[in-house]
Amino acid sequence: MKRVVVTGLGALTPLGNDVPTTWANMVAGVSGCAPITAFDASKHKTQFACELKGWDVAAMFDRKEARKLDPYVQYTLWATHEAMQDAALDLEHEDRTRIGVIFGSGMGGLQTFSNEMVDYAHGDGTPRFSPFFIPKVILNMGAGQVSIRYGLQGPSFAVTSACASSSHAITQAFDQIRLGRADVMVTGGAEAPVTTGGVGGFNAMHALSTRNDSPASASRPFSASRDGFVIGEGAVTLVLEEYDHAVARGAHIYAELVGAGQTSDAYHMTAPDPESKGAAHVMQLAMLDAGIEPADIQHINTHGTSTPLGDIAELNAIKQVFGEHAYDISINSTKSMTGHLLGAAGALEAMACVLAIRDSIVPPTINHDPEDKDENIDYNLDLTFNQARRRDITYAMSNTFGFGGHNACLVFKKHNA
Repeated sequence: MKRVVVTGLGALTPLGNDVPTTWANMVAGVSGCAPITAFDASKHKTQFACELKGWDVAAMFDRKEARKLDPYVQYTLWATHEAMQDAALDLEHEDRTRIGVIFGSGMGGLQTFSNEMVDYAHGDGTPRFSPFFIPKVILNMGAGQVSIRYGLQGPSFAVTSACASSSHAITQAFDQIRLGRADVMVTGGAEAPVTTGGVGGFNAMHALSTRNDSPASASRPFSASRDGFVIGEGAVTLVLEEYDHAVARGAHIYAELVGAGQTSDAYHMTAPDPESKGAAHVMQLAMLDAGIEPADIQHINTHGTSTPLGDIAELNAIKQVFGEHAYDISINSTKSMTGHLLGAAGALEAMACVLAIRDSIVPPTINHDPEDKDENIDYNLDLTFNQARRRDITYAMSNTFGFGGHNACLVFKKHNA
C-alpha cells in the first residue's frame, strides 16, 4: 500500500486560534478552562468549559454567510483554511477529483438544533423553521462545505462515533490514500457542544467535572480527585498526502501516518470495559498495521479524559499491551489543558503527536498534585505530570475512545527516521 504523510495542519482550539499558539500553550502547560461565557450557566451543575477565546466569526465570514453555517462548520472552515495554506497545495494544477474530505463530529449542529427548538417552543405552535435548519444541523456539512469551498471532488463524507469520530475520520482518509483512491485527503474533526443542552445533558449523565471553584484545575487526568471531564470546543484539520505526490511537489512533511486500529468494546453505552480488552486490542492492531513492535513506541497521547473509570481502564490496557516497556513510554493527556473536544478530540491529539515528533517534546499532563494518588493507578508509569518532557520520538501513538464502545488508535512516525 502507498505511504501517507502529513503535510498541513490547522487548528482552532481553547488554547489558541491557530496551530502555533495552540502548540506553544500546550507545551507550556496552559489550561484552556474558564467560566462559561456562551450562555448563563449559573443554574448548571457545571459552570465552566474549555471555550474558544478571542475568536471572531467576522474575521472569516460575513453576516449573511455566517447565518447559514452552524458554529461547528464555521470552526471546520477556519481550521481548514490554515491547514490548506500550510500544505501549500496549488489547486489550479491539481487533479481535484483526487482530493477528498472526511471529517468527524460527534454532535454536529447542536447549537442550531437547540435554537430552532427553543424558538418553536416559544411560538404559537405553527411549525416555522429556518430553511437553513437541516443543512446547518447535519453532521456531514463540515465535509461538504470544505469540498465546496475548495472545489475538491474526491471522496467526501462524515464519520460519527462519539468521541472517536475524528480519529475514525483520519483512519478513513488514510485508507483512501494508501489504497490509491486519492492523492490528498483533508481530514479532522470539529465540535461546538458548549450549549445549554450540551452541558446540561452531560451533567445529567454525571460525566462532567463540577469543580466550579477552580475551573483551570478541573481536568486532572490520573489524579485521585478527578471527577469528570471538561467539555471543550473547536476544530483541527490535517492534510494527508500520498508520499510520492508530496515529494514531487516539494511539500513540507511533518510526519508519516503509518498505522491505524479500530475495535469495539461491545460492553456498555458509556462505561469502558473494565477488562480493557477493546482498548488493548486497538493498540495492538494499530502497531500491527504499522509493522512495528511495542518496544518501538516512545510516546502515547492517551484518551485520558479525567473520568474515574476511563483513566484506569486505559492505563491498564497500556500495561497489558506493552508489559515492562510501558514504563519507558512517555504517556500524557493533553485533555488536562484543552478539555475534551468530543468528536474533535482525536484530531487535536493526532496533531499533538505530530508536533511532539517534530519538536522532540512531550506536552505535560497538568493539574496533578503528587499527594493526590489513586490506588488503582500505577504511578511508576511516566505520566508526564505538570511539565513538558524533552524526548526524541520516532513513533507516537494517539488513543481515542467513544461512547458506544468505539475505539480508535493512530500511529505516527518521524519522517525519514
